[in-house]
Amino acid sequence: MDVRAQVSMVFHLDKCIGCHTCSISCKNIWTDRRGTEYMWFNNVETKPGTGYPTQWENQDKYKGGWEAKGGTVKLRSTSKAKYLPNIFHHPHMPTMDDYYEPWTYRYDNLFNAPAGDDQPIARAVSMVTGEPMEIKAGPNWDDDLGGSPIYASNDVNLKGLPEETRQQLSALERLVFFYFPRICNHCLNPACVASCPSGALYKRGEDGIVLINQKVCRAWRSCVAACPYKKTYFNWSTGKSEKCLLCYPRLETGQAPACFHSCVGRIRYLGLLFYDADRIKEVASLPDDKIVEGQRDLILDPFDPEVIAGAKKNGMTDEFIEYAQRSPVYKFVKVWKIALPPHLEYRTMPMLFYVPPLLPVLGSTDNDIYSSKTKPEEVFHKFDEMRIPMEYMANLFSVGNVDLMKYTLKKLMAVRVFKRAQTVGDIEMATALEALHAADTTEEEAEAIYRMTSLPTFSQRFVIPPLHREMAVEAYKDPADFKKSVGFGFTEAPKRGL
Repeated sequence: MDVRAQVSMVFHLDKCIGCHTCSISCKNIWTDRRGTEYMWFNNVETKPGTGYPTQWENQDKYKGGWEAKGGTVKLRSTSKAKYLPNIFHHPHMPTMDDYYEPWTYRYDNLFNAPAGDDQPIARAVSMVTGEPMEIKAGPNWDDDLGGSPIYASNDVNLKGLPEETRQQLSALERLVFFYFPRICNHCLNPACVASCPSGALYKRGEDGIVLINQKVCRAWRSCVAACPYKKTYFNWSTGKSEKCLLCYPRLETGQAPACFHSCVGRIRYLGLLFYDADRIKEVASLPDDKIVEGQRDLILDPFDPEVIAGAKKNGMTDEFIEYAQRSPVYKFVKVWKIALPPHLEYRTMPMLFYVPPLLPVLGSTDNDIYSSKTKPEEVFHKFDEMRIPMEYMANLFSVGNVDLMKYTLKKLMAVRVFKRAQTVGDIEMATALEALHAADTTEEEAEAIYRMTSLPTFSQRFVIPPLHREMAVEAYKDPADFKKSVGFGFTEAPKRGL
């Protein structure tokens, strides 16, 4: 057993209000430079919808991630035989049209236009070419239009659903959507790292954050094609690839990443997970119906004496282990089992997990009054009548396993019923306790879930371990040189070429 540490995340989708504050805070810090105008390390999508870049989940088109073959996994986008021809033309590389052509406006036309009878306008111009352009897309072009036939009908997660069900999603009485914020998953088995011919991408040993060394990057762009989540971008100005770095300079000083810190809905949690690095290949090679539980088993119990001994053997301090034991991510993923990874069928082992939303169910009308209220004894029967089909949610979060998705939603609903019985009183406590039992949970666990999702403090949501960067670099340089510094380690701007 090779015990490693990974800084991991949980996003609680029931609390996301789609304000995009996270996206803007990240944009202002990391991607406000020439060549990064179209990049959004953090973006918030509407689901059902096509997302950003358009249909990024369609791996028949992009060939991202891994595929299991012969007891092992292989990259879908490239191989040793394909590296050389793909350098000159990669057939599965997303184009700027798949993202959007960034634009600004010629405001001088408004401020400096001579007096006249006509109304001056600010024309849209491309931030790439500087030429006038027609705006046709944006980073959240289908925002709040989850039920529209234009976008939602092209969502890849609707694959396999009956045509009648797909059509019903566009009906007015079933119109529904939820928000889906995305950042780099900092995967345990990152396809971007494996695909890079120059070895520019790497996982940091002390915390598992996936980074790009821009001094080594040679603009092969294999990482862009290989990442199934399309969270690696190419800077057309510097000729280097860029991606989310989980604000590691902030983490190294004990601060939460910018998108986490600015989140209005407080949907984000960050903490440490221990995992067995020896089993990554084994778990990534599992069939689809076993891989979700396989990844969960890959995560180790930080209270297990054997795990603690393995962590210390690999140089982790008692303080580091304590932070792993306090991790909210460990509770969501391993203890409560209500957080699931997105599209685990890509086999990258993402370390960003989502608590799925409790979507509204179909109601009925009585004397022209709409109601979705059910009888207390029928707490769970409406799950098959959710406005978004259960199969859709399973395709997104549990590799098509509907039973696993029902287990998660039942537990979330049981917590809600239990707290309603306590506070409102319109549900009998006996019924609430039966719901807890049916959802495989207890009063104590329900109370813990409630407090972590509804009343967490800042320090409970973000349990940031002491990364001790000086210990990681001491093997290479004098750690005293790094005593007062964090971050990139070099100050010159990236440039094209060697």
